[in-house]
Amino acid sequence: MTTDIRRIDPGKRMSTAVIHGGKVYLAGVVADAAAGKSVREQTADILQQIDEILAQAGSDKTRILKANIWLTDIATFDQMNQAWDTWAVPGQTPARATVESKLAGSGWSVEIMVEAAV
Repeated sequence: MTTDIRRIDPGKRMSTAVIHGGKVYLAGVVADAAAGKSVREQTADILQQIDEILAQAGSDKTRILKANIWLTDIATFDQMNQAWDTWAVPGQTPARATVESKLAGSGWSVEIMVEAAV
């Protein structure tokens, strides 16, 4: 039965987030306003979007369990971390992995996907 599954902004191919079993699963988030800008700016944009999506799901960044981060150039790891470290709450950080990868769209240098408790 799917009545215990809630979807945020469901689309043809994916939903922005899916809530089930006390967890919220976000799709990969890329920069909107900061597309084409520095990795630090793109990361800050993405993290703001994550805050907004988590709020819609009844959660927040202190409840993130896991984060996967993709960078088109691993040499920009420090730039990404500058934005992340400003955003993250000390003592409330999730398990996290960061890898270098091609992304689906041009102008994007960072993609972040998180899972959080609701």
